[in-house]
Amino acid sequence: MTGVGVNMPAPREHAAVRAPSEETGTPARRILVVDDSEAVRDVIRTFLENTGFEVCGEAADGLEAIQQAKKLKPNLIVLDLSMPGMNGVEAAAALGELMPEVPVVVLTMYGDLLGEAMAAGLAVKAVVGKADGMMKLVECVRRLLSTNTPMPAPQNPQDTVQ
Repeated sequence: MTGVGVNMPAPREHAAVRAPSEETGTPARRILVVDDSEAVRDVIRTFLENTGFEVCGEAADGLEAIQQAKKLKPNLIVLDLSMPGMNGVEAAAALGELMPEVPVVVLTMYGDLLGEAMAAGLAVKAVVGKADGMMKLVECVRRLLSTNTPMPAPQNPQDTVQ
């Protein structure tokens, strides 16, 4: 299911298995979103896609994140710390070994200070508290990917998701 100019997120059942796309013209905008909550992944995906990024895949735990990262080769990974199974701390360490060139942004409910302490020593480029909101995450992703192409301002997800 592809459509040029379509801004709607892919259906949930296909989001985690979309193949890499070299035809987008913006190869430095591919993001893997990792969070055990499907609702949180939906919000993150909507904000990122409405800001011009491509969410190339999703994962619900650390092990799935590693599998998806190997397969999809994202340019950036947004990673929750608190997940069942392999948690975000373990996943960040493994991803840092596997793909040290790919920035990892920790998005955590623990807040900046505790999140930074938990992420210390890992291959994490930034920590964003979930309470800080999606705009802070988008700004962080923008900064880390440093694209030269102007990006549209994010829209309220309620205005775009039906």
